[in-house]
Amino acid sequence: MAQLSNVGFDYWPGRLDAAAQRALADEVLARLAEAPPYRPVTPGGKPMSVEMSNFGPLGWITDAGGYRYEARHPVTGQPWPDIPRALLALWAELGDAATPPDACLVNLYGADARMGLHQDRDEADFSHPVLSVSLGDTAVFRIGGVRRGEPTRSLRLASGDVCRLAGEGRLSHHGVDRVLAGSSRLLSQGGRINLTLRRAGPAAL
Repeated sequence: MAQLSNVGFDYWPGRLDAAAQRALADEVLARLAEAPPYRPVTPGGKPMSVEMSNFGPLGWITDAGGYRYEARHPVTGQPWPDIPRALLALWAELGDAATPPDACLVNLYGADARMGLHQDRDEADFSHPVLSVSLGDTAVFRIGGVRRGEPTRSLRLASGDVCRLAGEGRLSHHGVDRVLAGSSRLLSQGGRINLTLRRAGPAAL
């Protein structure tokens, strides 16, 4: 694990080897055939540059009604596919073994996709971490502080890298400045898939 200066941000470069990346990518793509990626729109009506889908009981969505979690795909109306076991195992090891994730946001980045600095704050309980897995092309990732305007730093997240926001850094601002097209051959169509595991709803008592 590589620890950066940002408190509560941990980074495991190359946590998934080539075989594990291929196996996970195959599982993800199979599930995306059931829950096709779509281009979401912010509450202000602006289309996002990423395509999106979800796995698990709950899925994060955005539209004119705001940011929230829903149990069904907003286009197909079907429940989200289950979370791959490999991701559940990663969460148990690096996230929160006592409380399983109930949401896995899937963001698909093309060569021109970006993600502005933001906080993950639509969950019921911020004591649970956010665990992120990268597949495909390398992303230039930016991480800042809890307060907007604090200094930021950037690092490259390559295929197989895993990172975590937890504790004091759970609400750190973070985003993706750009994707380095052609930096990975994992995905035949190119691009990057980011899988973000979260506990969205309250933990069972």
